[in-house]
Amino acid sequence: MDASISPPPLFAFLDHCIEKLQSAVSLFLFLFPRSLGSLLCLSSFEFRYLPKIKMEYEHHRYGPYGQVQRSKYDCLLFDLDDTLYPLSAGLATAVLKNIQDYMVEKLGIEESKINDLCNLLYKNYGTTMAGLRAIGYDFDYDEYHSFVHGRLPYENLKPDPVLRSHLSSLPIRKVVSALSQRFFLFNTEEYKCTNVFLQNINVIVFIEEQIFTNADEVHAIKALQKLGLEDCFEGIICFETLNPTHKGTVSDDEDDIEFLGSTQLSRPLSTSRKIFDIIGHFSQPNAESTGLPKTPIVCKPSESAIEKALKIANIDPHRTLFFEDSVRNIQAGKRIGLDTVLVGKSQRIKGADYAFESIHNLKEALPELWETDKVAEVNYSGVAVETSVTA
Repeated sequence: MDASISPPPLFAFLDHCIEKLQSAVSLFLFLFPRSLGSLLCLSSFEFRYLPKIKMEYEHHRYGPYGQVQRSKYDCLLFDLDDTLYPLSAGLATAVLKNIQDYMVEKLGIEESKINDLCNLLYKNYGTTMAGLRAIGYDFDYDEYHSFVHGRLPYENLKPDPVLRSHLSSLPIRKVVSALSQRFFLFNTEEYKCTNVFLQNINVIVFIEEQIFTNADEVHAIKALQKLGLEDCFEGIICFETLNPTHKGTVSDDEDDIEFLGSTQLSRPLSTSRKIFDIIGHFSQPNAESTGLPKTPIVCKPSESAIEKALKIANIDPHRTLFFEDSVRNIQAGKRIGLDTVLVGKSQRIKGADYAFESIHNLKEALPELWETDKVAEVNYSGVAVETSVTA
């Protein structure tokens, strides 16, 4: 950016006028501290009696039209399993075994077919669970998740102070009181009262950090707690987020998302439904994925699932960085406009903007996320708005 560009003349004029007003206010505060302090404490907690508009600027903080630059990303979107912790933790292996045990013990599927069936369902539907529902199996979603995730070796997940430090130190945008520091200079009870009030109305707006997982909420929370990261994220987008339930109702209509995945089924279980033979389907010559039954479950890597997740969380894909260990999830995210980071690989693949061997490489590979040396500040009506700027 051209550092010689000057801020708009109006800003300079306002700054000149307001500095004069500030000088007058400061003098009044010095001469009559107790009276004005009482006035502020007893007012309706609005600064209508002390108008103050301040625009602080530096030439490099403005574009050609006087606009403050924005940082590149508003949101960091993280997958959970095998992204925030390594594959070597062993949870993925345990999940696969538990899924296969569930298929045999709860759904009565022949053990000899399990491996082929799991592979086909995962490949064509994103998750084995979604595939099982597609080909005709009905089951209680909560029971499935409890069986699959309830027996995982969570003791293998340890607190991760390095990752916690990275996530916690990401820059934030703050809305802070413009007057609190000035008032605190006066060591009177009235000004202390005013300062406490002003600090209490501070609003913190984070660069959002969200979890996006196909797993259920119970698993997500437990894993984050084991990693010591439970308070590092704005929210969790999980199975329940994308597949909300309605008591006593279940729908196979993909457009009827509101009633998907009910754990209170209104029809008999799988014994009354015909099961689609997906193994037989793909054993035919020239078999294709077209013509397969659809699943009512919404999950990654479906592009519509990712779009739905972004819509629910009010996330702009073009201002979001997406961290994933799955190549197909990365590529789906890229197709809808996300910038992407493939975690667990050192080489970038098609669809990945970055590749990390470990999530611990985050700060080293993307130091610009932490750049806070250039800050634009706009103060108005007794409030200062501070926004991180990346040049």
